[in-house]
Amino acid sequence: MFGKRGSSSTNGGPSRPAAPADGAGLTETLERPEPKPQAAPPPPAAAEPSRRAPEPMQPASPAAQASAPRNPRERTESYYDTKSQVFSALIDTIDLSQLSKLEPDSAREEIRDIVNDIIAIKNFAMSISEQEELLEDICNDVLGYGPLEPLLARDDIADIMVNGARQVFIEVNGKVEQTPIRFRDNQQLLNICQRIVSQVGRRVDESSPICDARLPDGSRVNVIAPPLSIDGASLTIRKFKKDKLTLDQLVRYGAISPEGAQVLQIIGRVRCNVVISGGTGSGKTTLLNCLTNYIDRDERIITCEDSAELQLQQPHVVRLETRPPNLEGEGEVTMRDLVKNCLRMRPERIIVGEVRGPEVFDLLQAMNTGHDGSMGTIHANSPRECLNRIESMVAMGGFTLPQKTVREIVVGSVDVIIQAARLRDGSRRITHITEVVGMEGDVIITQDLVLYDMKGEDAQGRIIGEHVSTGVGRPAFWDRARYYGEEARLAAALEAMEKKTN
Repeated sequence: MFGKRGSSSTNGGPSRPAAPADGAGLTETLERPEPKPQAAPPPPAAAEPSRRAPEPMQPASPAAQASAPRNPRERTESYYDTKSQVFSALIDTIDLSQLSKLEPDSAREEIRDIVNDIIAIKNFAMSISEQEELLEDICNDVLGYGPLEPLLARDDIADIMVNGARQVFIEVNGKVEQTPIRFRDNQQLLNICQRIVSQVGRRVDESSPICDARLPDGSRVNVIAPPLSIDGASLTIRKFKKDKLTLDQLVRYGAISPEGAQVLQIIGRVRCNVVISGGTGSGKTTLLNCLTNYIDRDERIITCEDSAELQLQQPHVVRLETRPPNLEGEGEVTMRDLVKNCLRMRPERIIVGEVRGPEVFDLLQAMNTGHDGSMGTIHANSPRECLNRIESMVAMGGFTLPQKTVREIVVGSVDVIIQAARLRDGSRRITHITEVVGMEGDVIITQDLVLYDMKGEDAQGRIIGEHVSTGVGRPAFWDRARYYGEEARLAAALEAMEKKTN
């Protein structure tokens, strides 16, 4: 069979080709156990479901179970022991140098064939369903992300949180629940973390225990490894849906009203400078992706991110990503470096995935010097707090400017603040569409166009509310909307919202 080791060599001895460096990474998912003497096959009872199970865990919700392509059930200790033996025999049998040359589907089929042979030769007593689960698990261990694969395949999961080898939590529909999934040990978990981050040229180990990375689909990954993480590596994945959300879908989910969505479309279309504000997990990046749908396709857009996760559909997009320092502490490229450099790249819009520090000053400068329509996100809990955070981040950069000067720069740069929030029932809502009007004395003046009014909650604990107009008939960006021929649509959306409110 292709890829098998142990064939006869020219001198009659057994041949064991050494696995190359790139193939060696495939074996790291599970450590090879010590060779065991040939033993009699275990009795059938050892593989039956009546074996002692680990401590019970909270099952996934019915909705989550219905949407899961494959629900992994709770595994027993005997299952993991059998899997370890089969995996060890597979590594002794297969030629990883040849396997690495195959396409993923072909490699998966090759592994399945060999594992089936191993199970038959060793006469493991397994049901058909257990054997199928074992085949899938070992393929995932060798070629993918091990026990995480079933979770990554589910589109209803927003976050995956791994707290060491034996605790895996997920967030579904805004609620966190524990899963029966676990890793064989902390080393397997760390090996999978290393596999993930190595795909984007980063590393995580004892000398560099904190790492931000991303999956091929743009999902955000954070790893913190021992010795900082005491109970084994901690892995957090912020998953992105396979199909990118649109404003129409946000309307269906109740995140914004249809009239409010019209206002957001116009804001994106007429090149207002936008800051999206919100707490962690409030949907800032999703909303930013939605707004970028309304950018004209002939505009040159440059994105700057810590880990590239924006999913822009325009044809003329340049994606930039920061770089951490190397082992010697050199070679770091910060967000500020990227923002300053992209000003020399003839951008028409600059989009900063997340503004966390002094780069906010360079973004404000870009917004104020001909790069209208630039966007960014900031962690803040209200539009007013967002403005305060901008001032604080400018001060973090060591700029010794008077407070009034900083506020004048903010007023001259930012047109609209969109506030996103995650409510206590797990739902995400756009709670404010607020425009920055100007200054009175030393105070920045803002006015709300749209607010989310919470009415109460239903019998299931879901929050009931609606988006209401504040009655502003002509926003401060009215002249900009007229310049782009959108004033009639803007007036109609605001009027419809006001009538609906009344």
